[in-house]
Amino acid sequence: MLADPGRDCPLCPRLVSFRSTWRAAEPSWFNAPVPTFGPQEARLLIVGLAPGLRGANRTGRPFTGDYAGDLLYETLIHFGFARGTYRADPDDGLELIDARIVNAVRCVPPENKPTTEEIRTCRPFLAAAMAQMPRLSAIVALGKIAHDSVVVTLGERMSRAPFGHGTRREIGGHTVFGSYHCSRYNTNTGVLTPEMFRAVFSQVRSFLDAA
Repeated sequence: MLADPGRDCPLCPRLVSFRSTWRAAEPSWFNAPVPTFGPQEARLLIVGLAPGLRGANRTGRPFTGDYAGDLLYETLIHFGFARGTYRADPDDGLELIDARIVNAVRCVPPENKPTTEEIRTCRPFLAAAMAQMPRLSAIVALGKIAHDSVVVTLGERMSRAPFGHGTRREIGGHTVFGSYHCSRYNTNTGVLTPEMFRAVFSQVRSFLDAA
């Protein structure tokens, strides 16, 4: 299977319908499955939940155009996983260094809530994206849905690798780091602070530097 679904991927009827609605309402937006971002030779893969309606669904680049991207890319730049200036625009020239980003579900879901079947249907694209990365060593999973999808993709049972912020597990020959999702909801409610988020990537930086 290809690592990125086609622009008119037909696999999830509910998401296809939602996509069609927004293509009619906002024809200048990307409104399609959002592809991976970053070099295939990277050692780090960051896995998010799904495109935000007015974020990646609008811009076509993961975590670009909403608050989650502000925190994520600022953190990646700080730890040397990105260079340039993030301006919430896919043409801002920002580059990822030794890192790649993908979503567990490639199309924007209504209310940002994919169904279990949609997550399962999109999982082969996550597996294909991982298979494209010959040097993949570390994975940061943002939120429980992304974490669980990573765990299953790597051949482990979710019950044996429960999600938790700040967790680190060896699964299928890879080191998986768990983090709360960097959404505005999580940061506004104090579930995730910038310091907590940076602590995860500090661990990742130390892990890769030691390797």
